[in-house]
Amino acid sequence: MALGTGINTFLPFLKPYRRQVVLALIALVITAGAMLSLGKGVQFLIDKGLASGSEAGLTQTLLVFLSLVFLLGVGSFCRFYLVSWVGERVVADIRKAVFSHLLTLSPSFFEDNSPSEIQSRITSDTTLLQSVIGSSLSIALRSSLMLLGGILFLLVMHFKLTLILLTCVPFVVVPVLYFGRRVRSLSRDSQDEVANVGRYLSQALRHIKVVQAFTHERHDEERFSSAVEQAFRVSVKRITQRSLLTLMAILLSMGGIGVMLWFGGKDVISGAISAGDLASFLFYSIIVAGAVTALSEVIGELQRAAGAAERIMELLNVSSDITGGQEGSVDSENSNMLQGETFIELNQVTFCYPTRPNTPVLKNLSLTIKQGETVALVGPSGAGKSTLFELLLRFYDPQQGEIRFGHHDIKDYDLTQWRHQLALVPQETALFDQSVLDNLGYANRETDKNAIIDAAKRANADEFIQLLDKGYDTRLGEDGVRLSGGQRQRIAIARAILKDAPILLLDEATSALDAQSEHKVQAALKLLMADRTTLVIAHRLATVLNADRIIVLDQGQIIAQGTHVQLLEECALYKRLADLQFGNMN
Repeated sequence: MALGTGINTFLPFLKPYRRQVVLALIALVITAGAMLSLGKGVQFLIDKGLASGSEAGLTQTLLVFLSLVFLLGVGSFCRFYLVSWVGERVVADIRKAVFSHLLTLSPSFFEDNSPSEIQSRITSDTTLLQSVIGSSLSIALRSSLMLLGGILFLLVMHFKLTLILLTCVPFVVVPVLYFGRRVRSLSRDSQDEVANVGRYLSQALRHIKVVQAFTHERHDEERFSSAVEQAFRVSVKRITQRSLLTLMAILLSMGGIGVMLWFGGKDVISGAISAGDLASFLFYSIIVAGAVTALSEVIGELQRAAGAAERIMELLNVSSDITGGQEGSVDSENSNMLQGETFIELNQVTFCYPTRPNTPVLKNLSLTIKQGETVALVGPSGAGKSTLFELLLRFYDPQQGEIRFGHHDIKDYDLTQWRHQLALVPQETALFDQSVLDNLGYANRETDKNAIIDAAKRANADEFIQLLDKGYDTRLGEDGVRLSGGQRQRIAIARAILKDAPILLLDEATSALDAQSEHKVQAALKLLMADRTTLVIAHRLATVLNADRIIVLDQGQIIAQGTHVQLLEECALYKRLADLQFGNMN
């Protein structure tokens, strides 16, 4: 992606702020004009002020000079404020756009892309863009105006001396282009290495208990140091290229000024030009040289930003492989169903995870679930039980077959509407570093505090919540580290109660509870499951003995289904699982 393309990519983010951009450009032109006018001010100050011997002339020319300085100062203030505001505003919009887009991507995307690396793109890469949009781009435009304006003034003032100065330009431009491309490539590598450091840091801290339990601190320290040093080495390469770029620009541009001064000094001595002319010419020469130097440095920044822009646009350009349809309301399908009719139907479903495309997790699986029915899924690990839940939630779509709800494939429904029909209680509860109240309200943002507390009571969670230091306002820490496994699971059950969805997906919702809590939660779940369609993943058979139907899965296929008593007689796998859990009582 060329530098121009990278800038064009973010033009849509600039369009809402056209007025501020135009005002910033006006301020930019005014400051550039004021700066260029100072050169003539210097000439008048010397020739018509100092050389004339007149105090009135000196005062008059000095007032003109100070007026130009005042205009330059006010214009610079306006330019800096407006450009910095636009930079901050655009980067804030980019961050929001990237995050909003990421929330629409399917889980398969995050299997191949580390969340820590993505976080680096949203934070460090956008910060770099903010620096460019809010500063470097402005400097580049101002320097370009100063360069062109300075050269025009020089040509008008003294054509021969200007040609001498311009002979150095190709010697400056070529290194700028050469080193600029190298800086851009190394900048992309540098940002990637910084992301690697962040990813490793996040993983180590997230699993700090595992690190310490296995006394792995020294090894992780060495691996982290290695990642940091690699990022440092790449950064040093980038810095070296940028430093060489600046060195070449300064030596060549200022060398040209030195040569020009030698020829100009001879003309002053011979009387061909005045001292004021030479001073003014020197002023514009310094402006041109400074503009070339600034551009050489800024081009390095712009090239670096182009690498960051590539990384951000990679995220914005990713399209989700899970999309919703335009079919009518899911609620109307639900209301049209009669108790006992087919509610959910899986027809010849075959599915492989994207990371394991040649290993089917479900194989030609067909299943019908009636409205109001409680269906338990049992089987060994890897049988496909949790995968079935993920397909129902449309985290993934099957490669073959279809899942129907009512009269339509679930892919035909709006994705948000469909997921509103399901309440999930996962085996591993996801909690956020927010208050208990906010974590519970995650299930339904439109509910009030009283309803949240009532749901917590029904899930047997209110008692331990009240014992926390700030009750429902207590922050739980990342992943709910302040709660036990059983407490986290009761939070998840309260969420499901609060969501009040017609379809319940329970991934062994009571597996981490003690006997007393389990009894209370089972009673709450029994009330919740009434008149609802419920699918239960059962690791402990005792929790699903009263299910309407038990489905036995093995290697992605249904090998038997029926009641507990029927399966004990008809399914060897189920009987073996029952014997392991209940002994030989059956």
